[in-house]
Amino acid sequence: MDRFERLEAVAVPIARVNCDTDQIIPAQYLQKLRSEDFGRFLFAESRFRKDGSEVAEFILNRPAYRPARILVADRNFGCGSSREHAVWALHDYGIRAVIAPSFGDIFFNNCLKNGLLPIVLPQAVVTPLLAQLESSPGAMVTVDLPAQEVALPDGGHHPFEIEAFAKTCLVNGIDELGYTLAQSGRIDAFERSYDGGSI
Repeated sequence: MDRFERLEAVAVPIARVNCDTDQIIPAQYLQKLRSEDFGRFLFAESRFRKDGSEVAEFILNRPAYRPARILVADRNFGCGSSREHAVWALHDYGIRAVIAPSFGDIFFNNCLKNGLLPIVLPQAVVTPLLAQLESSPGAMVTVDLPAQEVALPDGGHHPFEIEAFAKTCLVNGIDELGYTLAQSGRIDAFERSYDGGSI
């Protein structure tokens, strides 16, 4: 995984309540291999017509939002089925952080396992932020993971919580397996000291 420390980027608003994983990536793309660029399928049924042409009105197709690396969503983002492909689609498109008042539990955990930072901020912060991003296309948001703080276009700064292990993995750019392998010296030392006695 890529290291995640401080990200200042265009933020795109997806003001849908209960935006589920089927909207994020439709079911017909689930049989593809992970080596595929899943970013092509992100919000496919909203971004593209049946002939493959872009829907100009869809927010990700608007020029100001195309470079977005932060997505701001409404409550219960990523609910529905447990498909990890939804996170792959966001990641491969270039999204590194998603801000919302709440997330689907499995989606939230899949984000952390795939180098995508899910940030929970209060509804009272997210609702005006969505409006601001819609009225000011291309506005920037800054996410500082070591400081656990989000800086908004209006100058507001808001702290967020993240579990310590997940933060360590993201800041160092390692997944759970990488973290375990990094402890190989300690594991070897334990195995050498273990006497094999019965419990």
